[in-house]
Amino acid sequence: MVKIIADSTCDLSKDLLEKYDISILPLHILLGETEYLDGVNITPKEIYDWSDAHGTTPKTSAPSQDAAAELLKPYVDEGREVVCLSISGEMSASGNVMRMAAEDLGAMNLVRIVDSANLSTGIGHLVIEAAVMAKDGMDADTIVRRIEELKPRVRASFVVDILTFLYRGGRCSGLAAMAGGVLRLRPKILVEDGKMRPGKKYRGRLDKAVMTYVTDMEEELKQAKKDRVFITHSGCDRELVEAVRAYLISLNHFDEVLETVAGGVISSHCGPGTLGVLYIA
Repeated sequence: MVKIIADSTCDLSKDLLEKYDISILPLHILLGETEYLDGVNITPKEIYDWSDAHGTTPKTSAPSQDAAAELLKPYVDEGREVVCLSISGEMSASGNVMRMAAEDLGAMNLVRIVDSANLSTGIGHLVIEAAVMAKDGMDADTIVRRIEELKPRVRASFVVDILTFLYRGGRCSGLAAMAGGVLRLRPKILVEDGKMRPGKKYRGRLDKAVMTYVTDMEEELKQAKKDRVFITHSGCDRELVEAVRAYLISLNHFDEVLETVAGGVISSHCGPGTLGVLYIA
């Protein structure tokens, strides 16, 4: 059976990783001079606390080539095909690191690399689809071909509570960040063609903004691929998450409504109070 590997930005829960036999290659998070592994030895809360204390966003970087090679080697030694999915190449060199590791192992005949052109559970959707195909006995080339067909159909977006973290990371202007705070504007951030861009701006309390954001997508959600929809958030209030879940269940459309918490890399750039609903059109 083909082995599925993803980098840590896919933001899949431990339960989902175990259920679908998916292995993770962690990206790096740098808090000052101290380096951590995303999802291994650093939590989003520690990232937020450090960022607030230092007035800056942690730096994030691609996995090391050695770590990628170490993860791939047991499967390569077995002669097993591997499909690796990475965060958008516009955002990180993670996929390129995987490719170089496979080349160094002389395993390009066994290892396929897919640039998801996405982030968070936008990648997670594709990773699970690939894992289901692997369990169904498809070979690596067939899985990659089908994933490439699904990529443009992934819909990933988030509503951001505060713009401070995007500003610190250079992804919005100081004026926009200030206006967002004063006017209580909460922008929708969309992922398109592997890049983030701002969309509609919601005004008012976070709970009201998030529910308007979700209901705005109702017609698209009713036409979405039925297998699953993700609620992915960076530590939002339980009541808000449950309200979003109840709304998605009320559509009577999805087989599964899955909740995941954003990992360290995504949290570093979006900050606390971010919530997205991600699906495949």
